[in-house]
Parts: sequence; C-alpha cells; structure tokens
Amino acid sequence: MKARRALTAAALATGLVLTLAGCGGEDGSGKKRASSESTSAAKNDDGDKKPSHEPTEEKVLAEVSNSDARLVITSAVRDQGGFLTVSGTVTNAGGKFWNPSQWRGDEKELNANGASMAGAALVDKAGKKRYLILRDTDGRCLCTQFTGGLKPNEEKSFFAQFPAPPESTTDITFQIADMPPADIQITEGE
Repeated sequence: MKARRALTAAALATGLVLTLAGCGGEDGSGKKRASSESTSAAKNDDGDKKPSHEPTEEKVLAEVSNSDARLVITSAVRDQGGFLTVSGTVTNAGGKFWNPSQWRGDEKELNANGASMAGAALVDKAGKKRYLILRDTDGRCLCTQFTGGLKPNEEKSFFAQFPAPPESTTDITFQIADMPPADIQITEGE
C-alpha cells in the first residue's frame, strides 16, 4: 500500500513539474521561453508592442432622454438563435428617486414585471412591423427589472430581448413608454 501511494505521489509530482515547465522556462535550447501569460503583448505592423487585451470603448448607438431618465443604447446584436438583444444603460436624470413602473407596458400579462423594460418594442419601419419583448412561459419578460428603482444620478445597465427582424433589416427604432424613439443599427452576433 505504501509503495502504491509513493508511486501515485511520484506520478502526480512528475505531472505537475511537466505542467509548470510547459508554462515557461527553458525551451530545450538553453533559451528562456516566455509563458503564455507574459506574451499578452502583440506586435503590430510597425513592430511596436501593444497589449492584446485593449479595453474596448463602448459605442453609443443612440441616446434619448426625458425629464426623468437618460437611456443610452450601446448594442443591438442579432444572434444565431433568431433573437435580437438590445443593451445599454439607464440613468436617473431627475433630482429625486425614480421608479420606472410605467416602462412595464400596458399589457395585462406584463403587470407582474414591475419596474422593468417589459414595455419596450422594436419597430421595423421599412418592413412595417413591430416586435414586442420576448417573455417566458410565466409571462416574465426577457429583460432587466429595476428592483428598488434608481436614486438621483444612479446608472444601471439594461438588456431587452426581442424576436430578430429579417436579416435584410439593419435599421430599427427602439421604443419604451414616454421616452423618445431611438433609431439604432443592428449588428450580427457570433
């Protein structure tokens, strides 16, 4: 039994040493080889080094506001499953606490969604079609719910998922409650 434990320990130790050796150290020719973590800088065409994981700046597709809130849409992505997800941020632009209860929509089925993006819709003007937010079998929207509302100047992220318009449709209008309509462009997902 002791021999078996010793053999198992030796095998584990050898595996660990080989794993660590694969992460950095010498490459067999006596030269130091960098680990994959330390090679996070890539060279561009000029030979300069730049980080491969540069922070990406969020592109603003649309920004609309009223006396209570500011809505910024940063993406409208069509995915392979036939859905379109709109996302961005909502900021309380008023000077007092704000609960977007009117955003849940007028449909009776959506009443249980509280302060959420449930009342959002997409309009395809060219195709003359309106797309309502997706719901699960219990009538809950596939969207952000703003539990607890927003304090003055507070910003929260949101998403809202819809059936995707046809592939030929690239321009749509996002609408919700008393906010002005926001014209946005759809991008293709992965």
